[in-house]
Amino acid sequence: MFGRTTAGARPRAAGGGANRWVVLLVLCVSLLLVALDATVLHVAVPAVTEDLRPSGVELLWIVDAYPLVCASLLILFGTLGDRVGRRRVLLLGYALFGVASAVAALATTPEVLIGARALLGVGGAMIMPATLSILRAVFPDRRERATAIGIWTAVAAVGAATGPVLGGFLVQHFWWGSVFLINIPLMLLILPVGRWLLPESRGDRGGPWDVLGALMAAAGVLGVVLGVKRLGAGDALLDLGTAGPLLAGAVLLVLFVRRQKRRRHPLIDMRMFARATFSTSVGCIVLAMLALVGLELIAVQYLQLVLGLSPLETGLRLLPLTFAAMAAGATGSLTLRRLGPRRMVGWGFVLTAAAVVLLTLMGQHDRPLLLTAGFVLLGFGLQTTLFGAYESMLSEAPPEQAGGAAAIGETSYQLGAGMGIALLGSVMNAAYAPGLDDAASAPPAARSAAAHSLGEAYQVALQLGGPAGDALRTAARHAFVHGLHVTLFVSAGLLLLGALAALRLPKVMECAEPDDLTGLHDGRRAPDTRSGPPAPEPALPGAPLRDHLRPESAVPARRAPAEAGGPARTGRTAH
Repeated sequence: MFGRTTAGARPRAAGGGANRWVVLLVLCVSLLLVALDATVLHVAVPAVTEDLRPSGVELLWIVDAYPLVCASLLILFGTLGDRVGRRRVLLLGYALFGVASAVAALATTPEVLIGARALLGVGGAMIMPATLSILRAVFPDRRERATAIGIWTAVAAVGAATGPVLGGFLVQHFWWGSVFLINIPLMLLILPVGRWLLPESRGDRGGPWDVLGALMAAAGVLGVVLGVKRLGAGDALLDLGTAGPLLAGAVLLVLFVRRQKRRRHPLIDMRMFARATFSTSVGCIVLAMLALVGLELIAVQYLQLVLGLSPLETGLRLLPLTFAAMAAGATGSLTLRRLGPRRMVGWGFVLTAAAVVLLTLMGQHDRPLLLTAGFVLLGFGLQTTLFGAYESMLSEAPPEQAGGAAAIGETSYQLGAGMGIALLGSVMNAAYAPGLDDAASAPPAARSAAAHSLGEAYQVALQLGGPAGDALRTAARHAFVHGLHVTLFVSAGLLLLGALAALRLPKVMECAEPDDLTGLHDGRRAPDTRSGPPAPEPALPGAPLRDHLRPESAVPARRAPAEAGGPARTGRTAH
């Protein structure tokens, strides 16, 4: 099923062949490190500012260099892994990630730290699509693969949630560089382990790798993500710094798509997007991330600025969302088999929309039980949607393009996150600013300055003092809560739109029978069992991993042989 698997693959371990679940463990540790590094720096920003004294622009790049570079290079390294070997790209990503972590930890100037963060983004872009594409290669049975993806997504949720907590602990007890230094011993361990255990796989494709196309995709995604981030930061759409990157990125992506359609050996087969399941899954990922990131950002501001919670208390309040997401990932395989992709993704969106509407009951005073219930439903619903969309997208893509498909999924994830901050932030600002007119006793200049954010409104109110300051502070709080409610209703509408889009997904989870999968994952055609079962091949100690993936007791059955290069769609099961 998965192109060529090289003879030089090293799935061996002491005592015999390493099974696919050990490989999954290695891949999850890889993902955990990348997810941690995406959020661990956030709590260290004040310490970095005090030590390195970066300018406002430099501080922005310290924070954004990692996600920007990572998002822009996902397609490049995902498709490169399909050509030269996914394991090879992953191991190079490990090494680069470790080196960049050491440079970042010991940085003495903002410029060095920005460069190190950019290198971390390169390493992350090499690691993220490789883990998902190797996971597909190691789990040819869709039912087992669904379980593996559930574990994979749960680990991602743990990493993203643990980052700020771990970063806060390290900054409090050591120095800000320790948030990067923790990566080094883990990389020193995982690099040799990954080299020994992980199997090599690549797409069975000829022709040269399209270097120009890969660079066009990287530059195009970078421009779009940069423009979206600037929108999320409050810049106007027509500003040169916003419109320029957006326009240039969009033009490059259009040219990239046209180039791929003309090439005999494209980086990404654009015909994948003609498949309703694939294109719908990508769209659902964008919509789910758009809602999640925008809501999390606004929820943090509400908890800290309206309810007056400390950063630690805020993190603890958000933990139910993370635990619910972990539970959804752990049970996702069972849910997918019982409900099928269409109902799983659609009802996940509906459950999330219900949670968002429930959260509109939040007001000026703390209601912890309401918040906990809303966050639990929100985390479970969104993770259910993301699980079903990722699994459907990966199973629908041609096996030889697993790396490219994984890169598209991860790029959609990043674009959805950026669009969520930009769109929902704009809605929030539009609903918040007019409410400050209620503070009629405050000078117009003060009301104008307070319109930027609730945090700035508090600072302006403190400077004013007296009744005018109190009036401005009260008006800003009421305006923020009103804006929050408007934003939540807009989010609920987008989520229901996602539920409608999910109707294009298949009703049931289509799985090939286990004996049909035998031999497909290493590029060989499944045997025609109509003339009798093939001779059994024993799994010997030290044999390649693909031999250990064979079912132990395959029952001969009368069915047509599998099509070369893809699983036989012999049965439709909705367990």
